[in-house]
Order: sequence, then structure tokens, then C-alpha cells
Amino acid sequence: MAIGNRRMAEYGFLRALYRSRYFPDRVVDRGRAVLVRLCERIEAKQPADLAALYALTHAATEEFNALEAEFEAAGSEIETVAREEIGKDFRAVALAYGFAGADSEDLIAPRNW
Repeated sequence: MAIGNRRMAEYGFLRALYRSRYFPDRVVDRGRAVLVRLCERIEAKQPADLAALYALTHAATEEFNALEAEFEAAGSEIETVAREEIGKDFRAVALAYGFAGADSEDLIAPRNW
């Protein structure tokens, strides 16, 4: 399924991570795929409120938690730059789907990074 929301279809997920040699593209690609799937899930389920949105973003956050080991195995980690970039992209997703009231920290509340 392709992203239907034009803003998100054209969005440059994890742009800062791709620009840095510290973050291996093959692992960043997996993180990008998490965010794309999040958009697809939002479009498929059409969450009616913040609680429903947070359920979807928390599941995506757990996927990022699982990627931490892959970053470490590649000599990298989800550190300050990555945390900020990932959080920014979660916020962009929430805004694009009409959830301006979403709290940035609540979107990624179960994060381990």
C-alpha cells in the first residue's frame, strides 16, 4: 500500500540520518520503513482521537526500539541527533493527519532511546 497523504508521500523521512555517515543507510532504511508503515496504518485505521493515534505511534516506537540493536551492530546508535530526527518525523506525521494537539513526547512514549 502506498501512502495516500501527499504531504507524507513526498516527505523526506529521517533526512538528517541519511546525511550523516555515522548512521548506516541500510539501518536508516529500516527506520524509514517503520514511518512509512505508520502512515499506511493511520490511513487504513483512520484513528478518531489521540488515544487511537498514540496506539499506532507507540507500536511504531516499539519497532524503533527493536532497531537499536541493529544500529549498535553497525557501529552506530540512536543518540541525540537520531532521537530528535525520529521525534520530529513522528510529529510531522501527526500534523499531516490532522492531530495538531498530539504531544510530541506522548507520540513516542515507549521509546528506549
